[in-house]
Amino acid sequence: MTAAAQVTPAPPRAAPLPPTTRRRLAMQGVKGLDAPEAPAFAPWFRFAPALCAAWTAVGTALRSPALLWALVPVAALGAARTRHPFETLVYDRLLRPWLRTPALPPYGTPRRIACATAAVWLTGNGLAFHRGRPRLGTGLGLGLVAAALVPATTDFCIPSFVYGLVTGFPAGGCPWEPASEPASSRTAAGVSRPAPPGAVI
Repeated sequence: MTAAAQVTPAPPRAAPLPPTTRRRLAMQGVKGLDAPEAPAFAPWFRFAPALCAAWTAVGTALRSPALLWALVPVAALGAARTRHPFETLVYDRLLRPWLRTPALPPYGTPRRIACATAAVWLTGNGLAFHRGRPRLGTGLGLGLVAAALVPATTDFCIPSFVYGLVTGFPAGGCPWEPASEPASSRTAAGVSRPAPPGAVI
């Protein structure tokens, strides 16, 4: 067997985290976006808002204050902690062992503000149905479902965006930053450096 035949091909590299996804998760205060496993865990930050949207949709369709209020402590825990209960209980304990996906890193204040907003919204939603205001309850419910579906489908979080406008966006989380990096050349060590003038990219 020749020496060339004994060379083991290098494993394929994971696709990098898209700049738009990275920026939107950074806007929510998500940590660890520079980690090699970021492309694998990033989609799972849509999991909690997707479950919240589904739960709220069912509670609104049934006009059930109890069902809506049952989601309030879940959202409140998401606001009080740096990881959502749906991430620690459902994703970590039920899905990760089966899917063999990486753990989700903690998130910061912007995403916690979003959870707090949801807790208040759910309280008002259930209260509207409890007091016999079905139109108001339905409107609040549909509004919350729509708001939760935005991060569940695009990673863009409206409360985090508003919080960033008021207090300043986290590093790398400004929505109007350029979506692509400047043209660069790679050194042998893999360090990205600006390409010299006149170089062919």
